[in-house]
Amino acid sequence: MLLRVSAHLTSAGVQALLDDLDRLTSSPALAAAVAVSTALTHEQRELFQELQKGAEAPPAALEEALAEAEPDPVKRLTLLQRLAHLNVVERVQLALKGGREERMALIRDNNKVVQRAILQSPRLTEQEVESFAAMSSLTSEVLRLIAGNRGFMRNYGVARNLAANPKSPLEISLHLLPRLTPKDLKLLGTNKNIPETLRTMAIKLSRQRSESRQGS
Repeated sequence: MLLRVSAHLTSAGVQALLDDLDRLTSSPALAAAVAVSTALTHEQRELFQELQKGAEAPPAALEEALAEAEPDPVKRLTLLQRLAHLNVVERVQLALKGGREERMALIRDNNKVVQRAILQSPRLTEQEVESFAAMSSLTSEVLRLIAGNRGFMRNYGVARNLAANPKSPLEISLHLLPRLTPKDLKLLGTNKNIPETLRTMAIKLSRQRSESRQGS
């Protein structure tokens, strides 16, 4: 049914499919039909181009991620060899349905669709999202996706880690400042790795809160 109406999808309809990558990548015919839709935005067209790529050599960052996630060198090598032979659709399916080790590695995949798939995985835990939010090795786009997910952002640890991550877009970090506890706000004010604007605002807000407590 969806395949028959794919040519008439709006950009919002296309986005709904991109937000359900399991369904999209389970039907190559559907993905191919939507990829040529005139309703695609520039960003959506880029994502479909990413989706159509073939197998690629795992990036160095992925090897580093596996070293952290999988202590067994034999299992680590096996997974690296496996990933090297997977095309994008297959990596998306692994990101959605694989285990923690696969997710910890594939969140650093160069492909934007694979990164999105990790964040859509039903097996993803809050602890993993907290860990992702703290990774300065991730792209700002991945961090923006995390910040845009209301479910993720209900977790204080995710908000705190995003605010302190030097790769987080500044508008996101600034927006998160009011949520921080006095202790975390003070720590942020001494963090030399974050943008000067953010550090200055953290110090200012911390002082305002301190003065407010003293005056009450």
